[in-house]
Amino acid sequence: MAAVNKSAIERSSEAWRNTLTRAGAEGGFYREVGPQHKAVFIRKGPILVVSFDNLDDIRQKSDRLPWGVEFATSKGWSTLGLLAHGPTWYRDEAVFDFFESLAKDGFFKQFEKVVFYGTSMGGYAACAFSAVVPGSTVIAVNPQATLNREVASWEQRFRLAWRKDFNSRYGFAPDMIKTAERVFLFYNPTLMADAMHAALFRGAQVTKIKCRYMGHGILSVWQNMGVLGKIITGCVGGTLDRVGIYKLLRARKHSTLYQKMLLNHLVATRQHALTITYCNAIMSKQFRPHFRNARQNALQALKSQSATPVARKAAKPTPDASNPPSAATT
Repeated sequence: MAAVNKSAIERSSEAWRNTLTRAGAEGGFYREVGPQHKAVFIRKGPILVVSFDNLDDIRQKSDRLPWGVEFATSKGWSTLGLLAHGPTWYRDEAVFDFFESLAKDGFFKQFEKVVFYGTSMGGYAACAFSAVVPGSTVIAVNPQATLNREVASWEQRFRLAWRKDFNSRYGFAPDMIKTAERVFLFYNPTLMADAMHAALFRGAQVTKIKCRYMGHGILSVWQNMGVLGKIITGCVGGTLDRVGIYKLLRARKHSTLYQKMLLNHLVATRQHALTITYCNAIMSKQFRPHFRNARQNALQALKSQSATPVARKAAKPTPDASNPPSAATT
C-alpha cells in the first residue's frame, strides 16, 4: 500500500511539474525551490500577485494551474505562485533564499504594484514574505501568526507543522507586515483560534474584516456567495475599502452554504429559540429538509427544557413542619 501511495504521489508531482513548466515557458520561469516547493512565474501586466497554494490539496487538479495563479493570470496580472507539497508553512531555507535572491536581483522592482495573497497556511506566508517587498499589499484570509508552541500554545490544529522552526527568518508573521503599505486581513471571529491569530496582527495599515460563521474555509463561502472574484479584484486594484467589502458580504444572506453554516453554529451552541426563528425565516422562502429537521429538533429540545423544572418540582419532597431543614441545608 505504501508503495502504491508513493507511486501516486510521484505521478502527481510529475504532472504538476509538466503543467507548471508549460505555464512559465513564455516570458516567465518555473523552478524547483528545494524538495517540497515549486515556483512558477507568468508574466502579464504591471501588477504582480504573489500567491501561495498547496499542491497536495485534493481539490487541486494537476492538469490546471492552482486557483491563485489561474485567477491572477485571467485578470491580466503577472503572477508568482509558490506551491507547497504538504503542510510545510513554507518554513524552508530554500524558500527564504528564493525570495531574497529575487529581491536582490531587482525582480520585484519591475512591477508597479506587488500583492501577496494567501489563505490559512498561504495567508501566513503572504504576511511573512511581504517583508521582502516594502510597500506591498497583503491579502490574508484566516492567516496564522505563528505555530511556535511557546507563543501559540492555544493553537491545537495543524499538528504536522508544530515541529517547524518559526524562530528563524520570517518566522513571526505580524512582525513581517510592518513595511507593507496595506494589509487586508479576513478572519472568522467565531473560531477562537483564528480570532486569536488575527488579534496578533496590528498596525495602522491593517484592515481587519470579520467574516462571522464562515468557518475556516472562507473562500468557499465567498465563492458560493458570488463575491470571491470581486473582493480579490477590489483589494488588488485598491478600489475597495472596509465599507465596500462589508457591502459585498451582505450577499451572504442569500448564500445556501452560509445559511447552513450559520444554522450549524446555532445548533452547536444550543440556541434553540434562535434556531427555530432562523429556520422559519429560511423555510418561508424555500423548503429545505435540513432546516425542517433542525427546527423539529429545536422544538423538541425546548419542550424537554420546559418539562424538566416541573418534573424536579414534583419530585422534590415537602419539608416536614415538625422537622424543619437544619441551618446546614438551607
